[in-house]
Amino acid sequence: MILEMIAFLLLLPQDVDAVRAAFTKYEHEIPMRDGKKLFTAVYVPKAEGGYPILLTRTPYGCAPYGVDAYKAKLAYSEKMEKEGYIFVFQDVRGRHMSEGEFVHVRPRGEVDESTDTWDTIDWLLKNVPKNAGKVGLWGISYPGFYAAAGMIDAHPALLAVSPQAPVSNWFGGDDWHHNGAFYVAHAFGWFSTAGRTQKNPTLPLPPAPKLFTDAYAFYLEKGTLAELNRTALKGEIPFWNELMAHGAYDEFWKARDLRPRLTKIKPAVMTVGGWFDAENLYGALEVYGAVERQNPGSSNVLVMGPWYHGGWATSDGSFLGHVRFGAKTAVHYRDEIEAAFFARVLKGAGRDLPEATVFQTGTNEWRSFSAWPPKTEAKTIYLREGGRLSFEAPPETEGVDEYVSDPAKPVPFTAGTAGGMTREHMVDDQRFAATRPDVLVYRSEPLERDVTVAGPLRPRIHVSTSGTDADWVVKVIDVYPDSFPDPDPNPTGVKMAGYQQLLRGECMRGKFRKSLAAPEPFEPGKAEVVEYAMPDVLHTFRKGHRIMVQIQSSWFPLVDRNPQTFTDIYAAKASDFRKATQRVYRSTSRPSGVELGVLR
Repeated sequence: MILEMIAFLLLLPQDVDAVRAAFTKYEHEIPMRDGKKLFTAVYVPKAEGGYPILLTRTPYGCAPYGVDAYKAKLAYSEKMEKEGYIFVFQDVRGRHMSEGEFVHVRPRGEVDESTDTWDTIDWLLKNVPKNAGKVGLWGISYPGFYAAAGMIDAHPALLAVSPQAPVSNWFGGDDWHHNGAFYVAHAFGWFSTAGRTQKNPTLPLPPAPKLFTDAYAFYLEKGTLAELNRTALKGEIPFWNELMAHGAYDEFWKARDLRPRLTKIKPAVMTVGGWFDAENLYGALEVYGAVERQNPGSSNVLVMGPWYHGGWATSDGSFLGHVRFGAKTAVHYRDEIEAAFFARVLKGAGRDLPEATVFQTGTNEWRSFSAWPPKTEAKTIYLREGGRLSFEAPPETEGVDEYVSDPAKPVPFTAGTAGGMTREHMVDDQRFAATRPDVLVYRSEPLERDVTVAGPLRPRIHVSTSGTDADWVVKVIDVYPDSFPDPDPNPTGVKMAGYQQLLRGECMRGKFRKSLAAPEPFEPGKAEVVEYAMPDVLHTFRKGHRIMVQIQSSWFPLVDRNPQTFTDIYAAKASDFRKATQRVYRSTSRPSGVELGVLR
């Protein structure tokens, strides 16, 4: 989650002198109600006038430190920098130059992220010159969590909040877990670098350890999560140890689930996310949805674009991997959507935003809706005989497809060599996986007309396993026609004809098929239903394209290996990992498919 901040510094124009010329920097240690002081950097415009405050609270540091050391950029948009705001950056409790104890996604308490935000705003209003008495709160990723938590029991002057890719639930679908499956490459990469807790919170983090270039080989060599912790992390990462100790959705995770706390929200809210955010797509949709359900009548809007994690701030948003979106979508967002939201709420200028401003991939156009998800017709696309995929239900004749899943040879999540979780895997070509004997492939006939799907995708498959646990990875794919042109220029030599673009893929750890809190084993050979919701999409499968579904039982090392025996995977031994025969059924009595919300 630190990567978007690094990219922000590297990719956007850098002009320290321009910031120094336009702003005066101040540094403060702001006292909280329990006496702890939080380091805060304040940039006040030199021009006369009264300005709203835009506050970011972050665990990643407010560097550079020192009143004579200026940031090169204060906002994601140059337009907003010039429109007149006081920009404030704060080290959260226990990080970098702030006092107190740092707690990951801190639960509610007498002192928490809500009270720290309230106390900070109250102090700023009384002590910062030229402030107009109005405050906005924003942040991406972990700072997005602090923005969302800060709007709970909000200070009266906090009028506008924009949680962007916010963390909402670290077990259900954000970052480390998806449907109970552990995203080991992302978790290890983050906790061994940016996520390390400092022993002395007043000092910057020491240099991060050098990682590796071939994540598949690295994690396979380590074997078990216990061995990974022992040899690579030395058992020294406290929150990693908490991850290992809480392998189900227990009270530890429930206390850190932000969604139930998002009630009585008074500020205007604009939640932002990326359709191809490998880290917090879930969080953006869940925070928006929780505010919408639990605060009827509130000012609550959603913005979703074709972006990787933080890509709306760190790129022009015109492409991801080999997939192009036909416009500089992130520039449009920064200048025409984000700037408009804060200007409207904090300055009374600009325009109101629609309920949902979302980018439709496939046709590459912005759409506005009065509700999200919009009204759709539920249609199931079924797995059929001969690897077919059809909206027509399967015949009554019993059908079944099977494969052997071997933990010693897991299906990779990307075709090339990667050092960890890649942002591009969210749209990667899946032709490499389609050739594996442990991946089932089903595809439709070429579409006779455009099919636009909106909202969540819902796999519902009848399965059995010869083991007592299994992962079920379902991928929904847009297959390009053979006539699709290659990019020009084409320095990597990619062949777009027949490209199998991943639209959405998710893993369900089978033992959590009924409850994330109460795992259950499979009875070997017994057919059961596995169903779950994938995060929302807004995508058009164009005329002449095909819809494809792939099913597999490993996705490595994006997801850690399932031993395929019912056990505590975080403490599993090498002997627990066994081959298993996985079966997927397809008949009228046991239909398998994916439910799509088709937009009329």
